[in-house]
Amino acid sequence: MITLIKRPTPSRGWAFATPVLAVLATMIAGGFLFAALGKDPVAAIKVIFWDPLLGPNAAYFRGQLLVKAGPLILIASGLAVGFRAGIWNIGAEGQYIMGALAGASVALAAYPAESHLLFPAMVIAGALGGWIWGMIPAVLKVLFGTSEILVSLMLVYVAQNFLAYAAFGPLKNPEGFGFPGSRNLQQYPSAHNPELIAGSGMHWGVVAALIAVIATYVLMQRHILGFRIRVAGEAPRAARFAGVLPARLVMFCLGLSGALAGLAGLFEVAGPNGQITDSFNAGYGFTAIIVAFLGRLNAIGILLAGLLMALTYIGGDMAQLMLGLPTAAIQVFQGMLLFFLLGFDLLTHYRFRLGRARA
Repeated sequence: MITLIKRPTPSRGWAFATPVLAVLATMIAGGFLFAALGKDPVAAIKVIFWDPLLGPNAAYFRGQLLVKAGPLILIASGLAVGFRAGIWNIGAEGQYIMGALAGASVALAAYPAESHLLFPAMVIAGALGGWIWGMIPAVLKVLFGTSEILVSLMLVYVAQNFLAYAAFGPLKNPEGFGFPGSRNLQQYPSAHNPELIAGSGMHWGVVAALIAVIATYVLMQRHILGFRIRVAGEAPRAARFAGVLPARLVMFCLGLSGALAGLAGLFEVAGPNGQITDSFNAGYGFTAIIVAFLGRLNAIGILLAGLLMALTYIGGDMAQLMLGLPTAAIQVFQGMLLFFLLGFDLLTHYRFRLGRARA
């Protein structure tokens, strides 16, 4: 008989080993999945993890790694702060969409203005759009005790409808021959978020992601507010006795994660994506949840996890083109990471014992 024994304190060794084991288990289980689909599992794993970094066209794909990792790291950094406090923002995808809509609206309202102030105004609008969308579940939780998980998640679908309305309505390109979608911001110099170094994939969104990693590290490890956030997540009653105000913490964490998700949306619509369309949302807000947990809710871990998840995005696209793998198989493969991470995370808090449980 196998018995689970709770550890007095979480195991630091297992905490560091869990992400590595989760990645290895995902590769093995993914290999079985690809084999069941009639594909060579070794070739599929190689295409996903090896070819984007060291394959024939790796010079191009290494730049794309930063393009994909930037929004994931930016969103996950904000989510991790709330998760550490036990505040669960599951609606970052909606905040990402609303940030993109707010920033693009500022640019298109000023079209065809030529001003160096336009892009900073878009950045402020993007952060504000995501912040407002994140504050809706925060206010409802503080005033009425609603679940931030359900409210933030449901708001994703509201944001998607706003996105479709904007693409077919007020933001629709008047010179687009009736097709849905806004003007292409890549062709609008004042509103464009270009590569800072040609071919590197480095744009202002990537810079913002790196700043967010540093800022959240300082916040959580070197600031009294970070200490209060950690205490609130680990010992809520003790946090209240220590003077931590739960309402302020909810407002701060949901507002911060919403603002960072909105920034990610703005940098994406002004850069790699280029325009508002009804299919603009790429699932970054949901994938960032996996990145946050894969990175152990730690700033440096999130940086590495974001790069790893971006690698699966790029490698997954390559596998679809080169091996004919279906999109759903790649999505299942990415979901396996979170599944195995949560499974192995059990070993951080519990240990197994063989034999009959003691009374």
